[in-house]
Amino acid sequence: MNGPVNGPVGGTVDGPVDGPVDGRVNDPPQDRIPPPAFLAEAAPAAVLAALPGARAVGGCVRDALAGRPVHDVDVAAPLPPDSISERLRAAGLKVFETGLAHGTVTAVLRRQPVEVTALRRDLVTDGRHAEVAWTTDWREDASRRDFSFNAMSMDAEGNLWDYFDGRADLAAGRVRFVGDAATRLAEDYLRALRFFRFWARYGQGAPDPAALAAIADAVPGFRARIAPERIWMELKRLLPAPDPSGSLALMAACGLLDAVLPEGTVPERLRRMIPLGLPTDPLLRLAVLLAEDAECGALATRLRLSGEERARLALLHRPPDPPTPASAAGFPLRAWRARLHAATHQVAPAEPLWVAQARQWGQDGGADGWDALRQLVTPGDAEPEFPLLGRDLMALGLPPGPGLGSLLGTLRTWWLAGDCQADRDALLAEAARRLGKSGGA
Repeated sequence: MNGPVNGPVGGTVDGPVDGPVDGRVNDPPQDRIPPPAFLAEAAPAAVLAALPGARAVGGCVRDALAGRPVHDVDVAAPLPPDSISERLRAAGLKVFETGLAHGTVTAVLRRQPVEVTALRRDLVTDGRHAEVAWTTDWREDASRRDFSFNAMSMDAEGNLWDYFDGRADLAAGRVRFVGDAATRLAEDYLRALRFFRFWARYGQGAPDPAALAAIADAVPGFRARIAPERIWMELKRLLPAPDPSGSLALMAACGLLDAVLPEGTVPERLRRMIPLGLPTDPLLRLAVLLAEDAECGALATRLRLSGEERARLALLHRPPDPPTPASAAGFPLRAWRARLHAATHQVAPAEPLWVAQARQWGQDGGADGWDALRQLVTPGDAEPEFPLLGRDLMALGLPPGPGLGSLLGTLRTWWLAGDCQADRDALLAEAARRLGKSGGA
């Protein structure tokens, strides 16, 4: 079928869209490499074979060229979405219409998903969303992407299309916008935060001053247009970078960090702790980054954290008074572990100590003292569990009611005061003693 074809958002596709499309006739590749291993995996290979002219695009190409593990495979094709879905199903793949309005479906084979998108061009952008039309022009599609090394594409034979010198930028550690930085940012202000995420993982030397100036100018648009959950999705990918502290310092300098985390941050703490081995968990690093008086509940609501993320962040940011190297001798460590465990099972005892160390930098205990303390609180056994239940007290003759709950709470406090050493028999004996002293049931 030739000629214009209407897309689902009112755009058009010019030229052949259902027959074989081979862009190499008028669009020769810039290079060729031995096909990376991910191209031979079952799902990507099946997708590329089913869609004439299709190529792997974006992060999988970038990471393969950088010699890094490829986790997610994205494919683009010079076909409209309906044709993409039909061809994939005919080839035996499961197809889920995960973003059909934007030309995207997810193909699954042997439990491996591949996101497949029709080539697109932007009709209208508002800094957050885009109205798109389908195209068969690979360069046009690449020109709407954010950074040069994300605009590369590769076919199953290892032919590489690199319209904006992304491979050279990748090798040099340059994070460079495709075309004009201000234009790319106005299309989607989230790209300001994405710049620093990629800088944390790929950047070398000094960042592009024109890009930083454009990001600083884009901060008001970022504040006004970007949905909070998109911010958290990017932060979760920025903070686990080997050392994101340089990116965070740049964000602070251009005003973006305050737009991302207006609750208050102390970036210097993260810079100090990472060389000491701070784990890459994004919530732990966020807790280190946040100021002590930051309102974590408000932050969790604003960024739409999950219930589990909210509970973890709250406890990491403000745990029960943690031990320090100076207070470790005689500190009731088992009781402290029990309090953590009662609050949430999702925080390891050593994790809050990273936050405490960051806040007490230079006050007491060097890195060795804190490392030894983290080893000390890391359990070699299960976390302490309060061994009594209400039915145990009822067996002693105490009837259900407020008195039972009150005694159970008193016994737990006694158990914690003894660093959780009392076992069930000792607790029952203490319960009997208290019941006898008070006149019993």
